[in-house]
Amino acid sequence: MDNSPIIQYTSLPDDVIAFSTTRHGGCSRGNYASLNCTPYTGDDADCVRRNQEILCDALPQRPHELVIPFQTHETEAFAISDAYLQASDKERQAMLKGIDVLVTREPGVCICISTADCIPILLYDKQHRTVVAIHAGWRGTVNRIVLRTLKRMQALYDTDGRYVSAVIGPGISLPAFEVGEEVYEAFRKQGFPMEYISEWNPVTHKHHIDLWAANRLQLQDFGVPSEQVETAGICTFSQYEDFFSARRMGIQSGRILSGIFLIST
Repeated sequence: MDNSPIIQYTSLPDDVIAFSTTRHGGCSRGNYASLNCTPYTGDDADCVRRNQEILCDALPQRPHELVIPFQTHETEAFAISDAYLQASDKERQAMLKGIDVLVTREPGVCICISTADCIPILLYDKQHRTVVAIHAGWRGTVNRIVLRTLKRMQALYDTDGRYVSAVIGPGISLPAFEVGEEVYEAFRKQGFPMEYISEWNPVTHKHHIDLWAANRLQLQDFGVPSEQVETAGICTFSQYEDFFSARRMGIQSGRILSGIFLIST
């Protein structure tokens, strides 16, 4: 790939902008090199701020702000509304702690998810002009974080899957995601079709899990048409020179930032 700081998702309707960052074009060093836009990682705070500016400048429309939660591999969701936008910095930090799903209907407010092998999923409910950013690691995926989120949206906004568009961003692929038996069993016990989302490696005697497929199934279960789901098809583990991978580089490393926002008019 080229050295662009972002990949932009073009399958979504024209009134939203959705993207994921690459490792290119920033100022961070070492395991954070170079475009780490996520705080909470141990990177230099000034570099993170400068990288966020680089990201915003690279987008076709500059967002009013980036909202980045402190994720904990749970399924908690938080809606960005006036209450958040009018809060102090300290209050905002408290609101975003322990959040793995962000939702907003505020134009120009870019909601983001940080990943480095986990799966970022971006949703747009065109009917109700609502955008969503989901952090789906294996724990979130096995707990059906995508389906839970869509059902919450259905309860709050009467969301209908026929009007939802989705992006499954860069994350670890089935060939690279070797798991222990406890992870395989967690998916099996939750009723996932293991013949579809897993493979057995006879050489290593380990199972592999397809997180992309497991999350696509949740979209399908809610009635999102397959032609409205874009899968980036980028494996962070194998393409770690272009995208951050915690399995390759360790936890003390940069993160991909995936975001989505409604275009301001």
